[in-house]
Amino acid sequence: MANRTLLIDADVLAYQAASALETAIEWEPGFWTWHVEFDAVWQRVDTMVEDIKEKLDADKVVLCLTDPKANFRLDVLPTYKTHRKTTKKPLILFHLKEWLIENRDAVMRPGLEGDDVMGILATRGSGEKIIVSIDKDMKTIPCNYVRTKAVVDADGAELVGAFDILKISEEEADEFHMLQTLMGDVTDGYGGCPGIGATIAEKIVKDRLKKVPYQHELKRGPRKGETETRYKEVECDDLWEAVVSHYAAAGLGEEEALRQARVARILRSSDYDFKNKEVILWTPAT
Repeated sequence: MANRTLLIDADVLAYQAASALETAIEWEPGFWTWHVEFDAVWQRVDTMVEDIKEKLDADKVVLCLTDPKANFRLDVLPTYKTHRKTTKKPLILFHLKEWLIENRDAVMRPGLEGDDVMGILATRGSGEKIIVSIDKDMKTIPCNYVRTKAVVDADGAELVGAFDILKISEEEADEFHMLQTLMGDVTDGYGGCPGIGATIAEKIVKDRLKKVPYQHELKRGPRKGETETRYKEVECDDLWEAVVSHYAAAGLGEEEALRQARVARILRSSDYDFKNKEVILWTPAT
């Protein structure tokens, strides 16, 4: 198929290849080191990329990487992904990514994650583009999307098994963004709205359920005759209004809802100032 470009999450491929080929060696009793052959690692990445390209009948591949030095989301939410700093990374991961930029034209942009690079490229320009990633967050992008998983071939090489192409509309992407805003993502270090998990969040988004406060008079017990604030759910047309109402019911305001929404949103081309190379933080439509 002509003009089909794959936007591949190279962070995942680099991590998989670099970690899979590390070997622990005991040089003498009690003395261990990690060993890895760099050439074998980049060749593994090339094999994985070619496997994806062949399965999806693509003409071009763009490898997308995360900036390891800065992340605009930390300016929005300082705790974003901070729990990952103590996680051991593969020995040559950083050097592998540098090699991919220099030798495979991988794309990295200051302050952006690889997900953002894919989102921006997928929503800009012409031609068919497909995001290839293991991350469900790509559903916040109106795009063609293939979610992958690692598989192992007969020689033990980790290839990437591609599934069907999902076509995500702008409405579906916007709804998934609000779903993420409500339920958060503990693996990425943002909590969403307290007390709301996936099931409740899905119902709120699907039915546009807004929480409305009312005063309830207690009919019995030691507090008989007193009133307290309770909430009932009603349908509304504005999804953002519905989301904010749940944050308000949890004792938080729109400011916190907006902070979570900005962290949850994977950038689209409309969220990026190409001239000044700056992120345009998401603001709900008025």
